[in-house]
Amino acid sequence: MHAKDILIDGYGRIREEVHAVLDGLGPEELHHRPAPDANSVAWLVWHLTRVQDDHIADAFDLDQVWLARDWQKRFGLGLPRHDTGYGHTPAQVAKVRVESAGLLTGYYDAVHEQTLGVLRTLAAKDLERIVDERWDPPVSLGVRLVSVLSDDLQHVGQAAYLRGLVQSAAA
Repeated sequence: MHAKDILIDGYGRIREEVHAVLDGLGPEELHHRPAPDANSVAWLVWHLTRVQDDHIADAFDLDQVWLARDWQKRFGLGLPRHDTGYGHTPAQVAKVRVESAGLLTGYYDAVHEQTLGVLRTLAAKDLERIVDERWDPPVSLGVRLVSVLSDDLQHVGQAAYLRGLVQSAAA
C-alpha cells in the first residue's frame, strides 16, 4: 500500500463519519448547543470542512471550493469570506445555521472530491515538499495532510458525541 492510498482511505473515513453524524438530523438538532459557549453539530461539521477546504487548497495552490463554487453564498452566514471558524466566539458559532443537513453534506462532498483529486496524483516525493515555512520546522505536505486528517476526525468525533447527547435527551 502506498502513502497516497493510506491518505485516500483516511479522508474517505472522514466522509463516512460526516454523513453518519448528519443523517436524519433536523435544524433543531443541528444547532443544539449543550452550553452557551459550546459548539453545535452544524458548526463542527462546517468548521472541519472549511479547514480541509482551506488547507488543501493552499497546499496544492487551488481555489477553495467555498469561494469558487459559491458555497459561501449558499450558506449566507454573515461571516468573512475566508473564515474557517478558528477562534470563533460563541456569537460567531451561533451564526453557523443551516436549513438542512443536506447543505453541509453537499459542501463536504464537494471538498472531499477536490481532496481526492489531488491525493490521487501524489507521488511519495511530493509528501516532502514544504508547504508552510511559518513554522519551525517548516511543514511538509505529508505533515499538513495528516494534520488536517487528524483535526477533521477529532471534530467529526465531537459532532458524533454531541449527536448522541441530543438524541438521548430527546428520547
